[in-house]
Amino acid sequence: SLCFENALQNASGGRPPTPLGARILTNPEDIFQHNMWDHVQWTEEAKEEARQKTNENSSSRIPSEEQGKYDTDACKYWDSFYERHQDRFFKDRKWLFLEFPELLPSGPGGRATEERDSFPGEHAPFRILEVGCGAGNSVFPIVNSIKHTGAFVYCCDFSSRAVQLVKDHPDYDQSLCHAFVQDICDEVASFPFPPLSLDVILLVFVLSSIHPERVQGVVNRLSEFLKPGGIFLFRDHGRYDLSQLRFKKGRCLSDNFYTRGDGTCVYFFTKDEVHSLFSNAGLEEIQNLEDRRIQVNRAKKIVMYRVWMQSKYRKTLPAPS
Repeated sequence: SLCFENALQNASGGRPPTPLGARILTNPEDIFQHNMWDHVQWTEEAKEEARQKTNENSSSRIPSEEQGKYDTDACKYWDSFYERHQDRFFKDRKWLFLEFPELLPSGPGGRATEERDSFPGEHAPFRILEVGCGAGNSVFPIVNSIKHTGAFVYCCDFSSRAVQLVKDHPDYDQSLCHAFVQDICDEVASFPFPPLSLDVILLVFVLSSIHPERVQGVVNRLSEFLKPGGIFLFRDHGRYDLSQLRFKKGRCLSDNFYTRGDGTCVYFFTKDEVHSLFSNAGLEEIQNLEDRRIQVNRAKKIVMYRVWMQSKYRKTLPAPS
């Protein structure tokens, strides 16, 4: 099994503050007392074992003539996913506001006016877009938290089935939220709001599902819709996460990019890749963290090493004249 050392404790032995939790394993004998431990740093031995497993499961690639379907038919695979799982696969993301307090307007901000909007949410003082909303596991915690603030949420997915699940949800309220089908890889597709109109763009486990060669273009295009001072909130799969190491040979499309048995795809990011992705779009780093945890199955006495990336990047304000 992978070895580990717990780091990030300060010299006084105190626990690190949030973000990314504060449950620190100080005694390895206590490992099965909780389901999750935060702020875990792997040893070099552990990193090398992960690299070897990744090299092994990447050694046999899907033939190039077969790879195209995972890109061109991606919508079909995700529609099938939501048709099969409905809204039962993912849980509501109750951690959102702890890690991303930027989702909540600062101060009352004023109510949206009663004028007729030329686009949904036009008169809202604070606007959020979630890209890749799925069945609404981020949308509805946000919607239920912004009531009476005048804020407005847009959410999109390129699976029409997922968007329909959002619209059919009992908490869907057109005065607070607008759900729409969108392929964010489409370079000429229009959005239901103008450039420079969004305060927050939320990207949670969505960029990893896109072909790595397309991701920079997606971030570049999305950044055009942020107001100066607006922020990207990003969370996604990290390099050498357990789910990457578990892939069998023959599922690899390209370096660190795989297809699952249902045809959906996933990429595993590094901290440096995330920084390049957003800084190349002209954004300023606010936070760029590697979230390493131990996840425990206490019943089966199994220890699993998880890695996620969590980042915040801001569109810089124009320089004063």
